[in-house]
Amino acid sequence: MERKIRVPTYQKIALDIASKIVEGQYVIGDKIYARSSLASQYKVSAETARRAMSILSDLGIVETIRGSGVIIASYEKALEFVREFKDMQTLNGLIIDIKESITKQKKEAESLENKILKLTENISRFQAVNPFIPFEVKITNQTPYLNKNTSEVNFWHHTTATVIAIKRGSTTILSPGPYADFLENDIFYFIGDENSYRRVIDFLYPNKD
Repeated sequence: MERKIRVPTYQKIALDIASKIVEGQYVIGDKIYARSSLASQYKVSAETARRAMSILSDLGIVETIRGSGVIIASYEKALEFVREFKDMQTLNGLIIDIKESITKQKKEAESLENKILKLTENISRFQAVNPFIPFEVKITNQTPYLNKNTSEVNFWHHTTATVIAIKRGSTTILSPGPYADFLENDIFYFIGDENSYRRVIDFLYPNKD
């Protein structure tokens, strides 16, 4: 998406004139409009036109000669100005992208917080109507079922536990279904009878003392 960077009007005029030099509409030695004519052409105040000419003069792109007006002085410096301006626009665009990325990350963090809150509320409601208490277990590389899914290893048949949510990094997956993968550092939330937690631990970590 194109980034619109706000640029002062006098800089736009200076850039436009420099661009015309680069494009060959003006050549070295050409005389361009007096400030009053320039102001009329661009529909700006005389002061704005003067500031535009000052930029070009300070950069050596034009030369103001008393009695002769403003003369085109350098194609190379006009080209350098145009290129530097475009580079600055790119830099400003990157700054905007970074700011938007930070804003997006804040929104995603808020969304995650809301999901966790929703999960907590759902668990609380579940506890109120169900005698089963949700348990949690962390998946480590010590389980022989790493990178396999719950259906593949017959998780329910061995444990009678039902997985209700998985916390994976900054994402919370609600109701992951029967094909949830066991990935390292996942936290599995599950429900079952009072012995479910022990059965899940024994199943996932059979060699654990």
